[in-house]
This record gives sequence, C-alpha cells and structure tokens, in this order.
Amino acid sequence: MLNCKLCPKKCGADREKGRGLCGAGALKIARAAPHYYEEPPVSGTKGSGAIFFSGCPLSCVFCQNYEISALCGGTEITVVRLADIMKELQSRGCHNINLVSPTPYVPEIKEALRLARLQIPVVYNTSGYERVQTLKALEGYVDVYLPDFKYVSEDLSEKYSGARDYPSVAKDALAEMLRQRGGCEYDENGIMKRGVIVRHLILPSHKDESVKTLRFLSDNFDKSKFLLSLMSQYCPVYRAKEFREIDRRLTKYEYKKVAETAVSLGFEGFLQDTSSHESVYTPEFDGSGVN
Repeated sequence: MLNCKLCPKKCGADREKGRGLCGAGALKIARAAPHYYEEPPVSGTKGSGAIFFSGCPLSCVFCQNYEISALCGGTEITVVRLADIMKELQSRGCHNINLVSPTPYVPEIKEALRLARLQIPVVYNTSGYERVQTLKALEGYVDVYLPDFKYVSEDLSEKYSGARDYPSVAKDALAEMLRQRGGCEYDENGIMKRGVIVRHLILPSHKDESVKTLRFLSDNFDKSKFLLSLMSQYCPVYRAKEFREIDRRLTKYEYKKVAETAVSLGFEGFLQDTSSHESVYTPEFDGSGVN
C-alpha cells in the first residue's frame, strides 16, 4: 500500500516495503475465533466471530491487546485467506464477523468481504481514532460500529495514547458512524443487525475525566441513536506501571460514581461488573483459526 493515509496520522508509509506508524505492513492477524465477552447483542449465545488484526494507530500505554497492537504479533495472510476465515466463522455459527482494530487494513477487508458474501452482520470494533474519509469508504460494508470514546482531555489523550487530537477525531468519527448506522435494530434472537455501541473504559484515578466524557457525549450526540457500554475491565498491563496513577485496578467507588452519571444523563446500554478485569476477557493471541 503506497502512501498510506488510512488513519488520522496519515504517515504516508509505503507498506509494500515497510511498516506505517501503526506498525502495520502486509495484512496480518493474530487470532480468529468465537468470542463470548463482547456486549450481549454482539456475543449472543454462539459468540462473535472475532478477527484480531495486528498494529494500531494509537499507542495506549494500558492496552490489554499490546501483544498485537504494539508488538504487532500475528501471521501474514492473503485477502483470499481472510475471506475464507470469515466464511469459516460464519459456518461455525457465530452471530457476526467482528473486525477488531481493523483500521490499517480497510482496503483488504473490503475486498475480503466482497469475496466472502456473508449472510451475517459485520462489526467494526475500533478505538474510535478514525478518519472520516476511511469510514465513508466502509459505508455499505459495516452493519454495527463498536467504537471506543476514551477521553475528552487532549492532555490525557497525548499522555496515555500518543494522540493529542483524539477527542476531536473521535467526535467526527462517531458522527459519521451514527450517520451510517445510528439507531439500533435486532434480529429475533436479540442480536444486533444494525447500530452503534459506544464503549468507554474508566481509568483509575480519572473518574472525573469519565464524567466529563459522558457529559460530552450527551451534549453532542442524540443518545437515542446509540447504546453506551461503560467498562470496568481496566487492568494495569503493558506500560501502565510507568504511570503511578493508573498502575492499579479500578475501585468499585470509582465505577459507581461514573455509572451514576450515565444513568442520570439517560444513557441506555450496558454496565459491567467490577470483576471484569479478570484475564479471561483478554484472549490468547495464539494464532487460533488463522492457518
């Protein structure tokens, strides 16, 4: 891929010869298997067909998937193999195809989807750090958007994710996702066929930032067009130990205060039990389903 500008960093890398700032070069994935720990209308009873892509435009110091996002573990595959993996997950009964951190590979994903001709929804599972132009290129390919909205503070965005422009970029990206797929629709089993679920991970020592983020979402977007997933599963991994204030688990008090704000603002969606920081929620990136 010449002069890659898929993500907001627009590094212009020639990914046929090397890697971009996101760490991505050729198409690479680390796992493809049913995943049971997404939100209920995504995982259902049979699991979401999660395909974990390598590399990431952000550099979050607390990333639970750092083995593939930062260290870029995984196996290089062809577009044809990606299409076959999608069909294999569909044949296993997965409710959807869940593209996890897919941004660096949007052109290949689109081609694989054309080849696969799936009969189940496609979920775009992202950090929220997306170019509007790239999202527009996905219109008609994605049924459910599953973005994070991490911060509204530019200082925290830079400190923990290496992207000072995250708040403004995520705002524009979410607006585009809602334009395409705002308003949730479900099948007869309660599985989401179309819609947007906005995730927010509460960081320890930063409940006030989470409250500000929820107020920002409430003030700037129509809450009837998306669901909120308020996440407590933060675990101090990767480089979190370098930052004393986040080198611990979230307390029940911190989560309770943010959850109360979500309820008072009238959000609909999902709360997470504070036991959700257990390691079972992070899969093994062992190449399952790749070869």
